[in-house]
Amino acid sequence: MSEASELDEIAREIRSCTRCRLHMNRTNAVPGEGNPKAEVMFIGEAPGENEDLQGRPFVGAAGKVLTEAIENFLGLKRSDVFITNVVKCRPPNNRDPQDDEIMACSPYLDRQIQTIKPKVIVTLGRHSTRYIMEKIGKQFRSILAERGKPIKADLGYGEVVILPTLHPAAGLYNPNLRKYFEEDFRTLAGLLGREKDKDKRPSIFDFLNGSRARGKEGNSDILK
Repeated sequence: MSEASELDEIAREIRSCTRCRLHMNRTNAVPGEGNPKAEVMFIGEAPGENEDLQGRPFVGAAGKVLTEAIENFLGLKRSDVFITNVVKCRPPNNRDPQDDEIMACSPYLDRQIQTIKPKVIVTLGRHSTRYIMEKIGKQFRSILAERGKPIKADLGYGEVVILPTLHPAAGLYNPNLRKYFEEDFRTLAGLLGREKDKDKRPSIFDFLNGSRARGKEGNSDILK
């Protein structure tokens, strides 16, 4: 079976999944999307309101930040990478996904990783970072303590680099955190050999003109 066919099968299973309580209130499950042979995979925490309505990951204000970062810092298109979440259904009122929900849903993520075999996994926020770090036997402290530090690991298909960073909504909630997110994308660009002249690169937050993602994409408690 090809990578695309395998990802389609996983997506079908996710859309009909009833493994945890989150299926009861969803409009759409959000399996993820992108290149089935992507070198870079982005993993967030859970869908928000816009994602639940559209069935696609990162399509709200924080999604715009992520897309701009992919384009401006990496010189890639969104369709060149694969984007998903640890939890595939929106938690009520954008609350944090609970441990049993992550446990129920994580086999889908594991299968996606094994199918795509990315060279770099970027974890967006504390929930995905904690999950992946614990999976490779590393202790998670906090997202601010772990961000920007590449980790080499073996997930069963060869060596992969894991790069934790803030959830893209962090810079929308707190402008002081924007620099960290952008620094981490410069690190990612260096890992991929795609680093550009940072002095000529526009801020990925400028075009939002102060708009906020709160209540629209993922939960707001993203820095613990």
